[in-house]
Amino acid sequence: MPRPITVFVCSACEGETLKWQGQCPACGEWNSLEQRVARRSSPAGAGRGSAGAGPTGAAPVPLAAGTLDLERLPSGQGELDRVLGGGIVPGSVTLLGGDPGIGKSTLLLQVAAHAAAGRGVVYASGEESVSQVALRARRLGIAAPALEVLAETDLQSILDQTARRRAGLLVVDSIQTVQSATVAASAGAVSQLRECTAELVRFAKSSATAVVLIGHVTKEGAIAGPRVLEHLVDTVLYFESEAGSRFRIVRATKNRFGAVNELGFFAMTEAGLKEVRNPSAIFLARAPEPAAGSIVTVTRDGGRPLLIELQALVDRMRFGAPRRIAQGLDANRLAMLLAVLSRHASLSLQEHDVFVNAVGGVQIDETAWDLPVVIALASSLADRAVPGALVSFGEIGLTGEVRPVAYGEERLREAQKQGFRLAVVPRENAPRKPLEGMEVIAVARVSEALEAALSRAREPMPAPRPPPARAPS
Repeated sequence: MPRPITVFVCSACEGETLKWQGQCPACGEWNSLEQRVARRSSPAGAGRGSAGAGPTGAAPVPLAAGTLDLERLPSGQGELDRVLGGGIVPGSVTLLGGDPGIGKSTLLLQVAAHAAAGRGVVYASGEESVSQVALRARRLGIAAPALEVLAETDLQSILDQTARRRAGLLVVDSIQTVQSATVAASAGAVSQLRECTAELVRFAKSSATAVVLIGHVTKEGAIAGPRVLEHLVDTVLYFESEAGSRFRIVRATKNRFGAVNELGFFAMTEAGLKEVRNPSAIFLARAPEPAAGSIVTVTRDGGRPLLIELQALVDRMRFGAPRRIAQGLDANRLAMLLAVLSRHASLSLQEHDVFVNAVGGVQIDETAWDLPVVIALASSLADRAVPGALVSFGEIGLTGEVRPVAYGEERLREAQKQGFRLAVVPRENAPRKPLEGMEVIAVARVSEALEAALSRAREPMPAPRPPPARAPS
């Protein structure tokens, strides 16, 4: 057999050299050369064909011949199937990242157990032993006798065992623990992550086995390793959660087989992760009585409208410069809205601290929260609560106009389903036909919106007084 060729590859620029050096000769990076075994290329002209020999390699086929109806693999979680675009596609590679302890292994163990009822599934764990995985499955109440668990970190061994069983699904927990013998680096290194992921992608495409990878994240929240990992895989999912909350959100940031930025909502219970079919109920746990500075908006994240409560607090400045704090919203845009209020609504908050919060820990990235936040600020300043059945959405421009947002009628219908009876929306978002049981107030200027909302507002109920202290006997 021919002797393998050893080369040193730069982890920064992918430049190659035949001997190790302290500095990469291509990009000048220090201590970035890693040893690899080079693949031998085919002889010159082998792929181009020659006299007396036909062409080699894969032949092109018409696009219509490749449009086969692949049967997606259901995950057993409707919310996860929604994020994936309808289920797990055979031959696809999915990368799932999230903070430690957020529930990545729990979710994929539930998915693997559900899929094992109909086809072969291999759960390769590089962080836990077989007995530890079985103990976790017993604690979660998962009974899957057909699920095969493999405690292995060698990539070739994992692929051999999966191919021998002709499994339809392979779960790798996690990609940072897997290593390939063709790369002379420790597990988790940049070269190992790149090579192992590329090998898993090639295996998935050639065998039609769906592969799901768990990836560690950095302290900034991004998936650890080179950015090329997210380019290689078909789908990238992020597990998100507010600190101390039992609710989890799965967000798709890349999906070749479905919509991007689709959301799936889950709740962590003693029996594992349970899907939340009505996520608006998470963010609408409001006080029994309307409070000043509280309002509900309809935002759209992914393919569904969500009703979220926004809270604003305006307090007189005690000392120093006024504070502008926004949780779940863009603080720079909040400062812009305060300037619009001062110029076009004669509502100056220069001597007040302003706090704005999106209830439930959700992050709103669109501009439909402009109008409800402005109404909530005016409500808090006047100490007058808007009706609890009022909902609002709309964008505000620098000239004080209220601009429409996308999917306005769909947002109104979702609010109607949740029992809201009054809406303050941009004029262009007014429905063509009246909605049964809902009064829609269409406005064109921010001053009109404040007048329409505050005219329906009322003084909040005073807080109950504490009982008088009893004199000691």
